[in-house]
Amino acid sequence: MRRLLSCITLLMMLFTISPSVFAQESTLNLADQAKSAVLIERDTGNILYDKNSDEQLPPASMTKIMTMLLIMEALDTGKIKMDEKVRTSEYAASMGGSQIFLETGEEMTVEEMLKGIAIASGNDASVAMAERISGSEEEFVQKMNDKAKELGLKNTQFKNPTGLPEPDHYSTAQDMALMAKELLKYEEITNFTGKYEDYLREDTDKRFWLVNTNRLVKFYPGVDGVKTGFTNEAKYCLTATAKKGNMRVIAVVFGASTPKDRNAQVTKMLDYAFSQYETHPLFERNHVVSKLNVSKGSEKQVNLVTSEPISVLTKKGEGVEDVTQEVVMKKDIKAPLKQGDELGTLILKKNDKVMVESPLVAEKEISDASWWTLFQRVMGDFTKSS
Repeated sequence: MRRLLSCITLLMMLFTISPSVFAQESTLNLADQAKSAVLIERDTGNILYDKNSDEQLPPASMTKIMTMLLIMEALDTGKIKMDEKVRTSEYAASMGGSQIFLETGEEMTVEEMLKGIAIASGNDASVAMAERISGSEEEFVQKMNDKAKELGLKNTQFKNPTGLPEPDHYSTAQDMALMAKELLKYEEITNFTGKYEDYLREDTDKRFWLVNTNRLVKFYPGVDGVKTGFTNEAKYCLTATAKKGNMRVIAVVFGASTPKDRNAQVTKMLDYAFSQYETHPLFERNHVVSKLNVSKGSEKQVNLVTSEPISVLTKKGEGVEDVTQEVVMKKDIKAPLKQGDELGTLILKKNDKVMVESPLVAEKEISDASWWTLFQRVMGDFTKSS
């Protein structure tokens, strides 16, 4: 693999410890009323607090974090559009639990369905979107599990897109945090998860009001997601995210006894994060980092862009340090390429110690070059060498 190495002076802090060293468990009592919990900084993934975060437990409606992630990916790739109408099947309309009371044959836009999932935890809307994206709930669940594997989530298995109780449907606080981290790459999702109230159906006779099941959206400044969960087995669960200044954190709680306990645990974790740490942004998502040659493509090069925001996390009050930036690119890249194909890695180091590794992806699609384009290139190269 070819390495491009360049030193850059960043007027930001870099604290040379690994994510796990940030984690606090025995010295803190942030989630004493929960079965498991974890607190991470979104951009870096650094763990700030951990309590039994790898214990497999039923996630209830926090399952919909993965459902929303696959919806956002489908929107990002153009497979679906926000204003596209989605028809509700008889099966989707039959979902119990939390719902937006879709009727068989009723159509709503993707945007409306997403509102119903993010704000009201609609099981019917979740299944309707699963069927639209994958053709069936079963195929969508397979896609959910495939995505979990892609993200390296070893303690997660889905049986449905809703979180309704089912044997062998489980996840962990750590895996949920990483799912939320991935979902929050699509910052527009917080336009839905961060709303406290909204409504569906323009017809006033059928208007259906939505109230966010995550009350912290209203009562904790900066909270704008992500998803609550409750079943008799799972008890009260919450994956919450909040942003203050440059710092976004994700707090996950499994198995609290009451909604009050659940919200209190998350509030303590958020307070701790914002009082003790700060984030220093380096690159936004889709920032062009380098270029890569493409063999036999409609274009000779493709831009490599960041796949997520890149930041450095420090304890408050730490000093300024120099870091190095290294771009590791794949070899012998040939067309066709899809937008988002992983083609390299951005590595930030201090004193040769890796601090951040993040995938670099293709900025846009590169199709195969036509025979005429290839012929012109050969002739152009021949002319230059003559």
